[in-house]
Amino acid sequence: MFRSFFPDPKLFFTAALGWAILTMAIWFLAGDAIGSLISLGPVLGQMPTEADPDVFLTPDKVWLYQYVLMAGYLFCIPWYWIGNNRRWYWWSVVGTVTIVEVVFFDVQIGAWMNAWYGEFYNMFQGALTNPGSVSLEEIYGELSTVLYVLVPRIAVLVLNAFFIAHYLFRWRRAMTFFYMSHWPKLRGVEGASQRIQEDTQRFANIVEGLAVALVSSVMTLLVFLPLLWDLSQNITELPLIGPVDGSLVWVALMSAIAGTVLLGLVGIKLPGLEFQNQRVEAAFRKELVYGEDNHQRARPLSTKEFFLGVQRNYFRLYGHYLYFNVARYVYLQGANFVPLIAMSPSIAAGALTLGLFQQVSNAFGQVEDSFRFLANSWTTIISLISVYKRLRTFEANIPHDAVSGVDYDDPRYVGTDEEFEPLPSDRDGGAEGLPAGI
Repeated sequence: MFRSFFPDPKLFFTAALGWAILTMAIWFLAGDAIGSLISLGPVLGQMPTEADPDVFLTPDKVWLYQYVLMAGYLFCIPWYWIGNNRRWYWWSVVGTVTIVEVVFFDVQIGAWMNAWYGEFYNMFQGALTNPGSVSLEEIYGELSTVLYVLVPRIAVLVLNAFFIAHYLFRWRRAMTFFYMSHWPKLRGVEGASQRIQEDTQRFANIVEGLAVALVSSVMTLLVFLPLLWDLSQNITELPLIGPVDGSLVWVALMSAIAGTVLLGLVGIKLPGLEFQNQRVEAAFRKELVYGEDNHQRARPLSTKEFFLGVQRNYFRLYGHYLYFNVARYVYLQGANFVPLIAMSPSIAAGALTLGLFQQVSNAFGQVEDSFRFLANSWTTIISLISVYKRLRTFEANIPHDAVSGVDYDDPRYVGTDEEFEPLPSDRDGGAEGLPAGI
């Protein structure tokens, strides 16, 4: 699943985690000293002014973004020579780093937007409280400022989505021909064709989606946790508890832990049921495929038995999802009211302005969503576990040190052609007059 696309996956992902920790330590310990020597902030940055105090690209921000770009792409360089999978280097290594970089910058824009909402809604409140105190030009000025940030953000997100689609297809392609290199050993495995044709695509899609969400959650916590901690100083007290330092951070953490534990317990049986579901579906599909060429297969009685197996598993799955969804929706809907309950004493005391309320609500939402990554992603994780089980069973038939191709024109794949024994229809030019191989 991974070694078809990434160079030495265990070393690669371990090194990536170590490199992230190292670069963060360097940033906090020596970032200012290094920046004084190589930062482009004085050249590209904008200094805040009284007329425009909330500029997006300050010199400090420019240096932060420059450092992140340098750290990311410096990590890529040695992997061109490490491992034996150079064919997918630009996609698996450079592409992965690029996706992570885009996630980082998007989180940074989200943090800037949170500050902008605070200023804008405070101005909005002033305009409603004292008519005529805010001019139409000031409102348009604030809206045009955010427009300058959002338009490039939208363009980058669209291009990133296009890039990710190609990235995922390359990963699927690598897995497909990695497995096809060993087709003589794998063709007898239950559901072999489905695992290559469908599971490779699903695995790449799910892993990429979860990985991006996880990275985004971690980066969001790094950016918004200090912000929420500072904003919590405006919360006078919590209901039934009283004043607490960093109160909303603890509330978000406890809410996320409660939801994650709840959904983990009630959904513990679902991965196994999903795995079994794919097995009965594969058996039904296989019988229908045999029936296309053999009139003795896919007969009414046998088809009925296969379909009843599918039906029994689905009905059992629906029953388990019933109580799982009760717990899931009760938690997710109830979590929407947690910040309102936590801020109620401060709202009643008049300690929050409208802008500050918006900032606190948004920061709390970002932190809580990041904390409850597992709860939000649980149904997706269930699907991933099911696909992972099927592919791991598949890979158990492939020796770890076996020679494997990773693309359709890879000599290691093309060279296995003599291992395949053609069917009579292939020698005759294909079934029903179709060309060989179709």
